[in-house]
Amino acid sequence: MAVVGVSLSDCGRVDEATPYALHAQAARRALADSGLGREVVDGLASTGLGTLAPIEVAEYLGLRPTWVDSTSVGGSTWEVMAAHAADAIAAGHANAVLLVYGSTARADIKAGRRTGNLSFGARGPLQFEVPYGHTLIAKYAMAARRHMIEYGTTIEQLASVAVQARANAALNPEAMFRDPITIEDVLSGPMIADPFTKLHCCIRSDGGAAVLLAAEEYIRDCRTPPVWILGTGEYVSHTTMSEWPDFTVSPAAVSGRLAFERAGVRPEEVDVAQLYDAFTYMTLVTLEDLGFCEKGEGGAFVEKGRLLVGGDLPVNTDGGGLSAQHPGMRGLFLLVEAVRQLRGEAGARQVRRRGGELPQLAVASGTGGWFCSSGTVVLGRG
Repeated sequence: MAVVGVSLSDCGRVDEATPYALHAQAARRALADSGLGREVVDGLASTGLGTLAPIEVAEYLGLRPTWVDSTSVGGSTWEVMAAHAADAIAAGHANAVLLVYGSTARADIKAGRRTGNLSFGARGPLQFEVPYGHTLIAKYAMAARRHMIEYGTTIEQLASVAVQARANAALNPEAMFRDPITIEDVLSGPMIADPFTKLHCCIRSDGGAAVLLAAEEYIRDCRTPPVWILGTGEYVSHTTMSEWPDFTVSPAAVSGRLAFERAGVRPEEVDVAQLYDAFTYMTLVTLEDLGFCEKGEGGAFVEKGRLLVGGDLPVNTDGGGLSAQHPGMRGLFLLVEAVRQLRGEAGARQVRRRGGELPQLAVASGTGGWFCSSGTVVLGRG
């Protein structure tokens, strides 16, 4: 099975839209990108919107799917859903599955439609951490600090992740923030959760995305070249920090190993990587856990421009969640950018292999919660 259509809705600052409208806009654009009609879509994967997700989204889009998925495991949801959809298509349970997401996370805050919920985590395992103020960002900050202590990773190395993401975003006309930043800009920003200053953290945006997967027999009717799903992996780790065995190892260590084994490829063969980056540490540790460098060497690996569009391993070529867009659960945006890179549609940020040819292999790896879950997808051309 292959990805045959991808698209983003309007992103960044979209005050006039509803989440449903962003779902619909992204879905229409992805179908148009594929060249297939809405009637072939018999599968829908969506979550995070409505009382009966994804039923309300299906109704809004005018779909009556015979296969649905509403898995919700945080930011990795869309890589996990892509794996489920690929399995469904391979088993003959669906012909074409639409993955779609939309959120007005930024506009809701601006308009006062969303406020803090003090009851979050009041029951279940999280109740034992909530009284101590363990916010999501604080959990990521603790993990980053552990890596710094364990392996000598420096704050400058973490800051370089944000600087390179912004440099990639400068090549992306759809990115929300494109002005260059320096390591000093990152270090001198307001402290959010030690050691993270503001620019170590993702932006908050509005936006939506859609990805259409289809069985092989539909590919001849598509207007774009297929991007094949070669291998997938998923894994869940913990929800309570005390149940996380090692703060320096993310669940991508398992999901990545499974995806590469099933794809029959090695990390060193990958041309471009799209990694969830709600915080700079996520990028660094995911690079280690996917096998692009050894454990503890992530700090040295991200130095010297390796993550840039023209670097040794271009990462988050659209600017990522740190600079391009982050409307809540960003995993679907990783798949869109990976496909665009493999199809040669990334414009000024297009990655080229030595010799000038298009990239052949890409990986998209999403992380959910506070390193609670991971989904990894290996994609290829031809």
